[in-house]
Amino acid sequence: MNQKTADFQRLILTRYNIYNGLFLNLPYAQEDGVGALLPVLSKHVKEGLDKGQEANEILNEFFQSIDSITSEQEQLDFMFKVVQYIERQVVLYDAIEDAAFPEMQKQTSKPTIQSLLTPTAGHNTDEAIEALNDFSTRLVFTAHPTQFYQPAILAIIQKLGECIKDNALNEIDETLQQLGLTTLLNLDKPTPLEEAKNIIYYLRNVYYDAIHELHKTVKQATGKKLNNHELVALGFWPGGDRDGNPFVRAHITNQVADELRMTLMKCYYRDVKVIQSKVTFKNVQAELGDLRSRLYSAMFNQDIPPSYSEIVSTLESIRDKVQAHYHGLFVEDIEDLLDKVHIFRTHFASIDIRQDHDVHRFLIQNILNQSGHDQASLSAQEQLDLFSNDLDLGKIELEDEIQADTLTNISQIPSIQDKNGEKGCHRYIISNSEDVFSVINVFSLLKNLWPKNRPLSMDICPLFETMVGLDAAKSVMEELFTMPAYREHVRQRGNVQTIMLGFSDGTKDGGYLKANWSIFKTKEILSQVCAEHGIDVMFFDGRGGPPARGGGKTHRFYAAQSDRIATKEIQLTIQGQTITSTFGTGPQFKYNCEQLITAGVSNVLHGKEQVISPENRALIEELSELSYEKYQSLKHDPMFIPYLAEKSTLKYYAKANIGSRPSKRGKQKELTLSDLRAISFVGSWSQLKQNVPGYYGLGTALNHITKAGKMDQIKNLFNEVPLFRALLLNSMMSLSKSNFKLTSYLEHDTKFGDFWKNLRSEYLLSKEMLLEVSGYNKLMQEEPNSMMSIEMREQIVLPLLIIQQSALQRIEKGTSLSETYEKLVTRSLYGNINASRNSA
Repeated sequence: MNQKTADFQRLILTRYNIYNGLFLNLPYAQEDGVGALLPVLSKHVKEGLDKGQEANEILNEFFQSIDSITSEQEQLDFMFKVVQYIERQVVLYDAIEDAAFPEMQKQTSKPTIQSLLTPTAGHNTDEAIEALNDFSTRLVFTAHPTQFYQPAILAIIQKLGECIKDNALNEIDETLQQLGLTTLLNLDKPTPLEEAKNIIYYLRNVYYDAIHELHKTVKQATGKKLNNHELVALGFWPGGDRDGNPFVRAHITNQVADELRMTLMKCYYRDVKVIQSKVTFKNVQAELGDLRSRLYSAMFNQDIPPSYSEIVSTLESIRDKVQAHYHGLFVEDIEDLLDKVHIFRTHFASIDIRQDHDVHRFLIQNILNQSGHDQASLSAQEQLDLFSNDLDLGKIELEDEIQADTLTNISQIPSIQDKNGEKGCHRYIISNSEDVFSVINVFSLLKNLWPKNRPLSMDICPLFETMVGLDAAKSVMEELFTMPAYREHVRQRGNVQTIMLGFSDGTKDGGYLKANWSIFKTKEILSQVCAEHGIDVMFFDGRGGPPARGGGKTHRFYAAQSDRIATKEIQLTIQGQTITSTFGTGPQFKYNCEQLITAGVSNVLHGKEQVISPENRALIEELSELSYEKYQSLKHDPMFIPYLAEKSTLKYYAKANIGSRPSKRGKQKELTLSDLRAISFVGSWSQLKQNVPGYYGLGTALNHITKAGKMDQIKNLFNEVPLFRALLLNSMMSLSKSNFKLTSYLEHDTKFGDFWKNLRSEYLLSKEMLLEVSGYNKLMQEEPNSMMSIEMREQIVLPLLIIQQSALQRIEKGTSLSETYEKLVTRSLYGNINASRNSA
């Protein structure tokens, strides 16, 4: 056992066993009997699956051995309690891992900011500092329905982690009792505003200090030569992301912007209050008191926010007086707050507006029809000219509420900027962009509705995500850049164009390898297109938590960008469980941000080293197409959608009070893949423990090339091309979280038996091929701690998953208690979502 494994055993597994024993022996656990029976059930489930038994058989045998649980209703009551206990076991395990995180990371050999600043043959310290001053990482938090903890539970997790770190047994006992008696669920679906507040909790309690601490660390490491307050920036989608969410309206966007700003004022007020208690000097007390008073008012009154420049000038005046007349006492405290104000300004996080291209398309058609124009007869430039000069949108009557709200929302953006600053809301993202009108439609609306006496301070950001969109991206951007009006707009925005690329819908559309390789190639192509037009391109990656949605080990992916890809910034979405699991505490946040920064800056310093040879490109291309063909055959299998609809938990995502957004786009009753949200799509495969989108087609592609005698070339590809290696290693995570034993009963299903066997066959083949290519003896061999964490989490939730499968089978067969079993399935989603940490 190496040191890392020994530390994991000591700091995590041993602690969990001790505190889980304490949890299961709390008074209420003994009263209902679950505390004593849950370990028995866990052992029974594992043994049953190993023997090839199905869920109902396993549970029936278990209940037959328990004299006190005889009737079906008693069994149901017991299963609900088991689910509740497992949810809390997951919370306990999360808290233990969080507590151990700082010490566990001491053993890692990952690159650090300090290693960047160490001179090497490739760069010197000054070059590294210059790169840090010109680099930015933007983390954009989203409210996707894979995270549902309320602030009360988040506070319990934080408190529990601190107690565990200090081995405070009495406090742990007390907090476990509190956890057991506090509901983990939302009684109703959260509103978009409530979702926003849940994430703002992290901004206030974690990121406000963590970002400053990281900035200060880098500043000190560079000898105070860091002059970049956007080294880590925050973006925000809750309240601004309208794509498929009819509950996000203009007033919600306005409320979230106010909530962000007023919460930031509370943070500033707290710091000023501390400074005022230290800087008790006559000539500065009045200024401090006045600033504190203005911040206090801004905490509660949304109409009188102080400006960024006002706060800065006041703090600089106070600093200068203390420096000049009071020996610089406590100047560092003032400068720390100044740095925070430079980082967060008056917006805290930038709200992005996002809407689907179809909404704008139908809105424009409606406007033009009422104005006597035919969009089909207009070129993009002609349409733009028309909206810029001749159309009065005030006369347009819109019956569609979403279209009307789209106009209202665009109209209010300038007022949001007035209160939060331009950075408070300065990007409009267009989902499912596939042609030039995707961008021009939004540009037309902005030009028409924006106040004529001020410049259009909005970045228009197409989101290319489907295979069609990725293929069209080059021609779309080339046409935009040759349009004088749009080119002038980009010039006014600093000759910077942000382009978003969507991994989630890309994978759903094209499969794992094809989507990732297509996005990679599209970045290379668009980097060249923008460079030819004298434009800096910033890529914004729409990534989910699991590898199936572009997640996995994110820093590994960004360290693998090629010499052809512009890498001045890393921008990515952080959503759902990833907020909690990767950025949930200060130490986690700083560590993972540092990994992203070092990955990005290393590419700036050493980008020319990441060259993929023509031969390797051809091999990845061949693998990509083979994988795509296999995935397409699955997508077009007539059992594909019925299998998800009938055998997975897909429809129960909509019933769970996890997120405000519907589980699918559109209103048609018939389920289609295009309307299906990537989250519920990937999440359903995760609940089944099949994780199909994270590997399907990969095994077939690798096997085909191997049979052609190219295994040595594939092994070289794995060892020599960081992108290919990153994709295979991340796919191993999806395979590691799969367990086809759970659904083995489907092998003999008359309707879906062949389909299930096809899925299992590709799973086994992918696992076999990845081990052969990597030379590993087991999946994730080079990440033993991550693998042990996955194994432990899967072990904790196994009884919950058996209960879920049993309930699904009983519902299908029909029972007078179907409604209760449906509630049980819905309830079972939560614990598995949190245990997986990146299920969707």
